[in-house]
Amino acid sequence: MKIEVRIAQWLLAALFFLTGALRLWQALHGVATSDAVLLLSTAQVLLGVLLATGWQLRIVALCAAVLLLVDAAMTHPFWTLSGGSAAPSLLAFLRHVSLAAGLLLLSTAGGARRR
Repeated sequence: MKIEVRIAQWLLAALFFLTGALRLWQALHGVATSDAVLLLSTAQVLLGVLLATGWQLRIVALCAAVLLLVDAAMTHPFWTLSGGSAAPSLLAFLRHVSLAAGLLLLSTAGGARRR
C-alpha cells in the first residue's frame, strides 16, 4: 500500500478512536449520555482500532463510513433547525459527509493484494 494511503488510514483511524474515546470518557465522568451515543461511541473506538491495524480494511472502512453518516444524522440535524443555528449544524454535517467520502476512497484503495 502506498505511504499516502497508509497515512490517510491512520489519520481516519485516529479520528474515530479519539472521538469515541472522548465521548466515553465524558460519560464516565458524569456527562449525560444516551444509550445510543454510548453504543455509537463504543463502535467508533472499535472501528478506530480496526482501521489503524488494517484488519479487513475494505469492509471496516465501509462500515466506518456508514457509522459516520448515522452519527452525522443523529448529532447534526440541521433540517430541524431554523435561522442562524442551522448553518453551524449544516457545516458539521457536511464535514461528516466529507469524512465518509474519504473512508469510501480508503475502502477502494487499501487492503487488496494485486497480482
